[in-house]
Amino acid sequence: MRIKRTTTPHGTRARRIALLAATSALVTGAALAAPAAYAGNDATRTFSAAETTSASAAVLNADVAGTAWYVDKATGGLVVTADSTVSQGEIAKIKDAAGGNADAIEVKRTPGKIQKLISGGDAIYASSWRCSLGFNVRNSSGANYFVTAGHCTDGAGTWWSNSGHTTTIGPTAGSSFPTNDYGLVRYSGSVTPQGTVGSQDITSAANPTVGQTVTRRGSTTGIHSGRVTALNATVNYGNGDIVYGMIQTTVCAEPGDSGGPLYAGSTALGLTSGGSGDCSSGGTTFFQPVVEALNAYGVSVY
Repeated sequence: MRIKRTTTPHGTRARRIALLAATSALVTGAALAAPAAYAGNDATRTFSAAETTSASAAVLNADVAGTAWYVDKATGGLVVTADSTVSQGEIAKIKDAAGGNADAIEVKRTPGKIQKLISGGDAIYASSWRCSLGFNVRNSSGANYFVTAGHCTDGAGTWWSNSGHTTTIGPTAGSSFPTNDYGLVRYSGSVTPQGTVGSQDITSAANPTVGQTVTRRGSTTGIHSGRVTALNATVNYGNGDIVYGMIQTTVCAEPGDSGGPLYAGSTALGLTSGGSGDCSSGGTTFFQPVVEALNAYGVSVY
């Protein structure tokens, strides 16, 4: 399921807020249970770029919500993560669409539903939903902003720092979702931004590496750690909400954590998009790379 932003008593939102494509953000679930790799093939078989590209296009065209996929660098094959809402018939649909390249697809199951999570860590409130602030940033002129998830800023006007909507942060200044999942909010109220995530000072931004230990902070579940399992993952949240280039991790998250920061020490890495599972049983969570968002808006962490 996608990681959903948490609605507040101040209104309802007429649109869905699914996050990560192909593995909804923060869905209940534990570690992925992987079937035999590349059924019907030698586990050591490798696949060409042409085979994998064709298989990836087939998965995209099959358009099965609750799936996410990335290229396994070791084999060149395509790993498809399917949540509990994906039927055997839909898996067969994916394989049928791949045709002669179906052997390049490895399907892994994850419990729960991949979805977006809405609700660097502190709670932020739109008119009728809650998310988490990602990282405080500045432009070259010294103006203060923060970045968060694009499915949070999509359709949002003013943001507040409290559920009573009495302390104004400022307006949405940019939003990109789906395809990407990042947004920008400008500080214009009385709230003073700090260049930290909780007590952790953030001084730089970078792209993560597979196997790297990372930490996430969110307004629903606080601080949790895990590791990066894949890069450049595509996630299908359903209803046309597909995002590309995501960071796949074992870090848990829950609704309301959307937009929150992923980091390693003082280095900013990503923004919480969505996933499956929860922080009791574990799960799979996807993140928008923060470097892409910073470059898009011409801002930097401090």
